[in-house]
Amino acid sequence: MNNDEVKKMVREGYGQVATSQKSCCGPSCCGGTDTAAEISKGIGYSESEIRTVPEGANLGLGCGNPVALASLKKGETVLDLGSGAGFDCFLAAERVGPEGRVVGVDMTPQMLEKAKANAARGNYANVEFRLGEIENLPVADNFADVIISNCVINLSPDKPRVFAEAFRALKPGGRLMVSDIVLLKELPAYIRDSVTAYVGCLSGAMLKEDYLEAIRQAGFQSVKVNEESSFAVEFMANDPTVKKAAAQFGASLDRAIADIEGTVLSVKVSALKPE
Repeated sequence: MNNDEVKKMVREGYGQVATSQKSCCGPSCCGGTDTAAEISKGIGYSESEIRTVPEGANLGLGCGNPVALASLKKGETVLDLGSGAGFDCFLAAERVGPEGRVVGVDMTPQMLEKAKANAARGNYANVEFRLGEIENLPVADNFADVIISNCVINLSPDKPRVFAEAFRALKPGGRLMVSDIVLLKELPAYIRDSVTAYVGCLSGAMLKEDYLEAIRQAGFQSVKVNEESSFAVEFMANDPTVKKAAAQFGASLDRAIADIEGTVLSVKVSALKPE
């Protein structure tokens, strides 16, 4: 697949998520019976954070809580890459206050529509959502104090371009805080080449060191992994993307789980744009 085909596939997949309320990404939200709230608690969101956002904003799509890492301050401007239905944007809005500003960017029209409706329902005057690709952010240079993203950059077919755009959009001294999926070793070909596994955040993931190096190459400093956790075997067993990828290439689910075990990580990464 070329980059445009990948983007089309991801856009269609997450358009279905927006209208069906089904999650398809993250280390603890892959097809089990957990609700979005339970999923979010499992990846680092507090009960109060989950309760404060408008109903329908939390789709259980993340793999961490980047807002908790961002140390947001009153009056700051926050840019969320792949904002979905607005969950992290609304949490960030509470942190930066009415004098601050939060802009979410998403390339899926259904998600954007859902996010705007949630913002109106919650009376979030300091939150704005824009249609756009994270490889070509619809913001000016030196726009944001903080950039956050939650389990989205792994879906991009051009991750170095995403980090270059994030660097451009950040003010000097600005902070990057992302939660994402990375790999410790290459995935088996039958999963790496699976369309379903790409939308499920598996086959689009980069090797951990390559991911961190792409951030450094964009110009960021102080790049570090703040937290990491393994993609658990019990979640793989319920992951429809793994099941479908295995069936597509004639592999058993047990083999797929064995091939992936210990390979996929959820990480929280921070970096700084030099002053």
